[in-house]
Amino acid sequence: MSGIDELLARARRALTRVDPEQAAALQATGGLLVDIRYAELRERDGTVPGALIVERNELEWRLDPTGAHRAPEATHHDLPVVVICNEGYASSLAAVSLHALGLHRATDLIGGFQAWRAAGLPVDGQGGSAQSRRPPGGRAGA
Repeated sequence: MSGIDELLARARRALTRVDPEQAAALQATGGLLVDIRYAELRERDGTVPGALIVERNELEWRLDPTGAHRAPEATHHDLPVVVICNEGYASSLAAVSLHALGLHRATDLIGGFQAWRAAGLPVDGQGGSAQSRRPPGGRAGA
């Protein structure tokens, strides 16, 4: 196993990861979905309605409830936070980093944004996404 695979496995053992439907339910009850994908992916594929957009390199500064640069949504350490990356890898590492800041309910979305979209959940601004070019029942790029 590579070093990054070991790091990822260790990170995931510290999380109670959620699937797209669970993430949507958390959002509906006041949880915060945080999209850490970079702008090009958001422009290409769209975004989760209501998700806070925070690129990965700013995440800890924007979500630290005690920080001077926090996002208004980062109100307290007990806030349920679901981190969303493109496919559910970087988000696991990011969620563990939020745990280290005291956000003990932080987790990530299994499969990332791609799983959210594949589950048929709402997406804003899809642009030229793979989904819009996918034939019914087909796979993107197939």
